[in-house]
Amino acid sequence: MNKIVPSLWFADNNCEEAINYYIDVFPNSKIDEINYYPDEKLDEHFEEMAGKILTAVFHLNGQKFMALDGGPYFRFNEAISFTIECADQDEIDYYWEKLSHVAESEQCGWAKDRFGMSWQIVPENMGELTQTPYQIQAMMKMKKINIAELKAAK
Repeated sequence: MNKIVPSLWFADNNCEEAINYYIDVFPNSKIDEINYYPDEKLDEHFEEMAGKILTAVFHLNGQKFMALDGGPYFRFNEAISFTIECADQDEIDYYWEKLSHVAESEQCGWAKDRFGMSWQIVPENMGELTQTPYQIQAMMKMKKINIAELKAAK
């Protein structure tokens, strides 16, 4: 059982699209439950949200998440990101290709997906690869992390 469960507020009413996308990107992932706003038009908010996700519970690579279509009041920003610790360059390349959609947001292994979520796509041994000032300087110039270049920068 997860003690801390990230909860994602999708501002553009694209929660279901995002969840389905993430389920395809990450192995060992599944949707547990989705509840929708009712079609009854009780007030203007319900009219706007009819058929959108009220709550969703899903797992990405075994990590539990919750999500909802919340409307335009709050948006994702770079103050919060999810880190993907990758075993090798092939895994970094895979996640980068799937999740990086905003080129101007890319730096030092950080990428932003098409839903506005920020991801840190890094090697699981990033600490070992940034031991020297040369390695840190090399990393600061990268968008997608290149393990071979970090190892060579000594």
